Amino acid sequence: MTTGADHRSLTVPEGLDGERVDAAMARLFGLSRTRAADLIEQGHVEIDGKTVGGKSERVVPGSVLDVAIPPVTDPLAVVPEVVEGIKIIHDDDAIVVIDKPVGVAVHPSPGWSGPTVVGHLAGAGFRISTSGASERQGIVQRLDVGTSGVMVICKSEHAYSVLKNAFRHRTVDKVYHALVQGHPDPLEGTIDAPIGRHPKADYKFAVMADGRHSVTHYETLEAHRFASLLEVHLETGRTHQIRVHMAALKHPCVGDLTYGADPKLAKRVGLQRQWLHAVRLGFDHPDSGEHVEYESPYPDDLADALEIIRDAH
Repeated sequence: MTTGADHRSLTVPEGLDGERVDAAMARLFGLSRTRAADLIEQGHVEIDGKTVGGKSERVVPGSVLDVAIPPVTDPLAVVPEVVEGIKIIHDDDAIVVIDKPVGVAVHPSPGWSGPTVVGHLAGAGFRISTSGASERQGIVQRLDVGTSGVMVICKSEHAYSVLKNAFRHRTVDKVYHALVQGHPDPLEGTIDAPIGRHPKADYKFAVMADGRHSVTHYETLEAHRFASLLEVHLETGRTHQIRVHMAALKHPCVGDLTYGADPKLAKRVGLQRQWLHAVRLGFDHPDSGEHVEYESPYPDDLADALEIIRDAH
């Protein structure tokens, strides 16, 4: 049975003869049928020492029903854990600048059980002393789990206040590179289109008339047969902004299957995620006032995909 769990054990009475095990658990332990079914599916239920195979299994009087109820974990709890692949670009008393790899969330959230930036910083011994919810302390910007690149986290209350204000007033220079399908026309331009949550899929966003003001500036750096490499400057910072705006132009990021990218092209270049990378971040340092700029090179998966596109004739 599961360690650290609430173990409960009862003998099945005559009155429950032939009942389904999930119904019996609901009656005996005061659980909902759904919770009982989940515990059975997770292997936390035994009858006479044998793990129950399914919720429709029947119980017989006199048999011993054992249930291990795991403790409910807080989905927003920061778990200190050093994450392989996170590189420290710069560190001082006010800020820490990192190179975030793909597959790492910025902070804990419901539905995400993977590694996080704040968990890594806690595990690596960085002290973050700023206001706000504990799981988001020091966070003044975010990158998607599937987007890599440079980002800044504030370590002091003063830095947090100054940089949060700078992001709000759009004085931070946020530069991304995106490899998009086809060739945007014009080759450089501005996309000014409001973004809101997708009406049919709550994990996606879309250009919506009643969405939030969103502005993306782009210019083409390289044009190839199947795709174009763009430099993108964000004026606003909406969730999935570049991905949504490029998809709205019918030029989704290569590999971005969520927003309509060609799965055959993604497979051909070996991508498991969107080709989108935060390459540069510039701002006035919150303590010295000096303008600072930090950069992140393309990670291997994006660099390899770009080479395949460059070599395609």
